[in-house]
Amino acid sequence: MTLKHLVPSPHVYTIELTHGEFTWQVKRKSKHFQEFHRELLRYKAFIRIPIPTKRHTVRRQTIKRGEARQMPSLPRTSDNMVREEHLSSRRKQLEDYLTNLLKMPMYRNYHGTMEFIGVSQLSFIHDLGPKGIEGMIMKRSGGHRIPGLNCCGQGRLCYRWSKRWLVVKDSFLLYMKADSGAISFVLLVDKAFSIKIGKKETETKYGLRIDNLSRSLILKCNSYRHALWWGQGIEEFIQKNGKNYLKDHRFGSFAPLRENTLAKWYVNAKGYFEDVANAMEAAKEEIFITDWWLSPEIFLKRPVVEGNRWRLDCILRRKAQQGVRIFVMLYKEVELTLGINSEYSKRTLMHLHPNIKVMRHPDHVSSSVYLWAHHEKLVVIDQSIAFVGGIDLAYGRWDDDEHRLTDVGSAKRMTATKSGSSMNLASPAETGQLPSDGPQMEPPVKLPLHRNSDDLPDASRMKGIGKTKKFARFSIYKQLHRHGLHHADSVSSVDSESHKGSVRSLKTGVGELLGETRFWHGKDYCNFVFKDWVQLDKPFADFIDRYTTPRMPWHDIASVVHGKAARDVARHFIQRWNFTKIMKPKYRSLSYPFLLPKSQRTADELKYQVPEAVCASVQVLRSAADWSAGIKYHEESIHTAYVSMIENSEHYIYIENQFFISCADDRVVSNRIGDAIAHRVLKAHRENKRYRVYVIIPLLPGFEGDISTGGGNALQAIMHFNYRTMCRGDNSILGQLKAEIGDQWINYISFCGLRTYSELEGKLVTELIYVHSKLMIVDDHTVIIGSANINDRSMLGKRDSEMAIIVQDSDTIPSMMDGQEYKAGRFAHSLRLQCFRVVLGSSTDPKDLQDPVCDKFFKEVWIATAARNATIFDKVFRCLPNDEVNCLAQLRDFIAKPKLACENPLKATEELKKIHGFLVQFPFSFLDKENLLPSVGTKESMVPMETWT
Repeated sequence: MTLKHLVPSPHVYTIELTHGEFTWQVKRKSKHFQEFHRELLRYKAFIRIPIPTKRHTVRRQTIKRGEARQMPSLPRTSDNMVREEHLSSRRKQLEDYLTNLLKMPMYRNYHGTMEFIGVSQLSFIHDLGPKGIEGMIMKRSGGHRIPGLNCCGQGRLCYRWSKRWLVVKDSFLLYMKADSGAISFVLLVDKAFSIKIGKKETETKYGLRIDNLSRSLILKCNSYRHALWWGQGIEEFIQKNGKNYLKDHRFGSFAPLRENTLAKWYVNAKGYFEDVANAMEAAKEEIFITDWWLSPEIFLKRPVVEGNRWRLDCILRRKAQQGVRIFVMLYKEVELTLGINSEYSKRTLMHLHPNIKVMRHPDHVSSSVYLWAHHEKLVVIDQSIAFVGGIDLAYGRWDDDEHRLTDVGSAKRMTATKSGSSMNLASPAETGQLPSDGPQMEPPVKLPLHRNSDDLPDASRMKGIGKTKKFARFSIYKQLHRHGLHHADSVSSVDSESHKGSVRSLKTGVGELLGETRFWHGKDYCNFVFKDWVQLDKPFADFIDRYTTPRMPWHDIASVVHGKAARDVARHFIQRWNFTKIMKPKYRSLSYPFLLPKSQRTADELKYQVPEAVCASVQVLRSAADWSAGIKYHEESIHTAYVSMIENSEHYIYIENQFFISCADDRVVSNRIGDAIAHRVLKAHRENKRYRVYVIIPLLPGFEGDISTGGGNALQAIMHFNYRTMCRGDNSILGQLKAEIGDQWINYISFCGLRTYSELEGKLVTELIYVHSKLMIVDDHTVIIGSANINDRSMLGKRDSEMAIIVQDSDTIPSMMDGQEYKAGRFAHSLRLQCFRVVLGSSTDPKDLQDPVCDKFFKEVWIATAARNATIFDKVFRCLPNDEVNCLAQLRDFIAKPKLACENPLKATEELKKIHGFLVQFPFSFLDKENLLPSVGTKESMVPMETWT
């Protein structure tokens, strides 16, 4: 401990203290030492231990009011040497006194000593960053910006004063109860952070006001000097250590651009789920999860060869038992319109272990939020690794690049020892107890009131399963025993009654397994357009017949980031969690703690790293508002980034999205992404430059309904707005392009969907692949991945809450662009190639995929493949949607005509062999003579139009 310098008043000392890596300052007057010493004397008398005395003692006698002036003071003289001598003497006396005091454990741990030197139990935590000023304050209640409760605590008669311990860190402030140390509130530093002093600003004598986007916190001090000391101390510390949080960053994001960030992409959920499972297993302190829908009983690693070990609920329970704290936020749906049963998910998870805490939000009545949803899909590990994308930890999401349509296999549990139990895949709801490592499941989906961009699936494709083949006798148990996994609870699915299985070669972590198995268990085998989820409390019971109905494949994109960018994702989660805790009375108990963001100073100290991540610049983006995050001004940085990236693109943009609702008309639709695409294409045409736009969306919206009879009002409503954006009306993209360049638009832009086929129980079947991605790649250099759909719900910020990242490559590799040598970004280039390989098929020559702009690829590969595949599918299956059907009256005749798949299966099979990949042209003319908006009097027509856009 050293005495650094003096403030202008000779009776006030700024003392610098050091403890390990932490250094901080306290300012005290001589009278404060006197008062502190008297308190120690009383403490000494109570516990009977010595205190520093002799020359270190600061006047034992009682000091009466006004007697402080009698303390030895500095001589009023111009002799600087005499003045400095007195200062040094006094400085040495106080320094030695504190030094000796802090060497004595009983006094060092005494709360009065901790208060005097400004420390608490949160002062010296490495991950919380440098130590700021701390001290006791009087704080006024109220000031929270809570939708629907803005008047609470604002009036003079409503508030109350409470004594609290205030802690200042580099990116947040908090206050705790003085007696218990329980954290009572956390105030994040943000762009609206400010400090004001004075009665005019605070309506309080000697008041101090601290503002951010979420609250105005009023403090009451002992004097104006005391208020000034707090105000200046907080401001100086934040400016020095947390200045980055005070800025409004690029695209209006709350988070800055983070360079040298490790990032990785995922195409489809197989690799994503595996990495999430491994990262959870490596967690040491905390796991954050937020989803639109979460199904506790899903398996994160498939095929299942280790029993329940990699079931989500089993992972979470195992980590909670190890002391890891797990915090889950779920979207609380309007139960009459959605069947995702978040209450079941919460109850299931909460019953696993006390270390697992689950919140649901919003409360629709108290918050008046009926139309909007929490739509983020995030998993954050120790605030150091963050998974961001479009994939919920829920049923129907797991898929790989094969996008199988069938899964009728059945693996039977084989045991070497006598056992009285069969497969341990049942949920607590079914058995009344928790399996040795197991979770539970979730509900169905009905109307689309809160069904944002994510939760509506579509048709699938069937390929690669084939007929049963002859195979050698095989024992999964022997494989497990060989790899030390013979204690697994189960091998695969529960369906032990089925003897009709499809044989496959499975490349797994335990070698190649030849046998009957399942990838999708129970409710995970789904086709939500055919039938929405029901009875989610029975997770391993099938709800559709997998021997007659193909599943709907799920195509999706996700990502993971490390370090500082992961801290930004965690900060968003923490802001939402703390806001929900303040807003909902049931979460205000100490069992639901306030969460604290870790410091950026320690963000790069990674204890675990996801394999195969590459270095890039990453910025976190979001859609957030008062109802979703409790912030004063809404943020729509995802929308801003999309528009900016499109406007500034040079060669191409590649989009995969669940919805395509855009083109602002200032009445019904407001986001500007579609307009930006049209303007960029027109700019390329005027400049006579090649420019390509690739858009992949679902062939049908993901709402339950039979398209052969029209599909239902909800499905048709989404179709209306998708078509309105793409090709119908003057405001559509093609409408704007045709007005200026006529049919030449075909040289610039392509709209496609995905479809596949397979054989199911001896019959040829087809289904569309449901595109759930929220992806844009620009110029092989920049990528946006997240949860935000291209519609107003996701993009405008005030509606659904969303999270995304924008990745800009810093590491380049040689490639081609428009026939010229080009330095492509490693992250963006590899992701585009993988997307192209999946949708175009593995048989496509890799050389043809390198240049996404040249005429050969765009016309001879992309357009030709999509057109050929669509023609073959129409010929074999007479698929819907189809350009031959322009109105509902034509649907019946179209369906009644014979299909080649039924009339001549052999010939149909030969035709299907010509299909490459999954890509098909989007049918622009389907039902183009119909008004697809909900008819007057239907329940869909009664909800606001914003629900669909």
